[in-house]
Amino acid sequence: MPLDWKLVIDCEDPHRLAHFWERALGYTAEDSSAHIERLHSMGTITEGQIATDDRHGGRKAWRYAAAIRHPHDPVDPDTGAGLGRRLLFRTVPGERQGRDRLHLDVHAGPDAREAEVKRLEALGATTLRVVVEPVGHHVTMADPEGNEFEVR
Repeated sequence: MPLDWKLVIDCEDPHRLAHFWERALGYTAEDSSAHIERLHSMGTITEGQIATDDRHGGRKAWRYAAAIRHPHDPVDPDTGAGLGRRLLFRTVPGERQGRDRLHLDVHAGPDAREAEVKRLEALGATTLRVVVEPVGHHVTMADPEGNEFEVR
């Protein structure tokens, strides 16, 4: 049986990065507002753990985390969390040191690569380098917080 998974990405501003990757990948922002309101009403979480998600109609959101999911994957009806391919962005203290140990590859294909790079730049990504190797061609980019990814 296949396992559900999430890729956790440590960052400074989880909502900003989730919004970038939501648009970059065509994913859906997870809506945890009902779960957050339920936990808050029970006294399980404090007001300090809650934020307002202005990018999605002002709904309740986690202050220190934001997640996106593949739009065709199932969702847990109690929490709003995706049950398949998902990315979770969470705040961590301190600056990132050294090269990323994990990165995403976005597969646009050779005919659409240039247009995809331009689209991602318009969303806030920056191009770091173009790599042409005998085994393939890709563009290394950085998301708004400097996390590297490749467009293939």
